[in-house]
Amino acid sequence: MQSAHAVTGSLGFSEPMNVRPKFHANDTSRDVLNVVPRAVAIEDARRFAAPATLDREGFCLRPHRSQVGDFRDPAEINRIHVDEIRELLLAASGADQVQVTGNGVLRFGERSRESGARNNSRPARFVHVDVSDATAVNFYERSRPDNGRAVRRAAQYNVWRVMTAPPQDVPLAVCDARSLARGDFIAADAMFDRDGAIMFTFEAWLLRHNPAQRWSYFSDMSPEEVLIFKTHDSDPGAAHCVPHGAFDNPLCPPDALPRASIEMRGIAYWFE
Repeated sequence: MQSAHAVTGSLGFSEPMNVRPKFHANDTSRDVLNVVPRAVAIEDARRFAAPATLDREGFCLRPHRSQVGDFRDPAEINRIHVDEIRELLLAASGADQVQVTGNGVLRFGERSRESGARNNSRPARFVHVDVSDATAVNFYERSRPDNGRAVRRAAQYNVWRVMTAPPQDVPLAVCDARSLARGDFIAADAMFDRDGAIMFTFEAWLLRHNPAQRWSYFSDMSPEEVLIFKTHDSDPGAAHCVPHGAFDNPLCPPDALPRASIEMRGIAYWFE
C-alpha cells in the first residue's frame, strides 16, 4: 500500500529468546538479538484529521527554527541548541522545568559515508523504546532539580530533527502509544561501546509485533520542524511511551540525499 496517506514499510520487530537480548551503539557484531522484519502500514501523520499530541498519541510535530549553523559542531550545540531544546520542550509539554541531557546524537542513513563512521551514528533498524520504566525512574532521580519541591509528574522526550532537505530515504516511524499492550515489550540491555570497551549500559525495551499497533511517520520533514516523541511519562492518564524505528521510504527517489538527523533528549518535571 503506497499512497499519499500511508506507505508499507519494513520495521524490525523482536521475538523472545532464551537469553537476555542486548544491542550495541557501534559494534553491532556483538548484538544478541532476534529481529524479524515485518511489513506494516505506516500512516502519514500529516494526514491525520486532528494533529497528533504528546499526551494522546505520545508524539507531535512542531515548527522550530534553530540558530545553529552546524549541527555537527558539539560546541555550537552546547552553546545554542541545548537552550533552544529546553525552551521548546517547556512550551510543548507545559512542564515547570526541563533538563536537557547530552549534546545530541547524530545519525545518518546507510548510503551516507558518515553512517557508522561516527559514534552511535547508524539509524536504528529495530523498533525500540530508549528507556524501560526502571531506567526512566533512575534517570529522573539523577537529573532531578534540587529545589526542595516535590515532583508530581515527570516525562522524558526525544526531539528528532532532519538536517537534510526532503524527501527522507530513511524516515522515522513512531507507534501510537494507545495501540500498545504490556506484552508487546521485551527488556534488553543497551550497550554503549567505544573502541571495544563498554562505557555504560542501561535497560531499554524492544518491541514484539502486534497487529493492533498503529504506526505513523511525518512525510517530507524539513530542518525547520521537529518530531517530539515521549519515551516515558509517570502520569498514568497520558501516553506512556512511543516505540520507534527507521524504515526505507518506498516513495523516495533513489537519488535523494541520505538522511542525516540529530536527536536531543530532555526530562520534564512538574512540581507540586
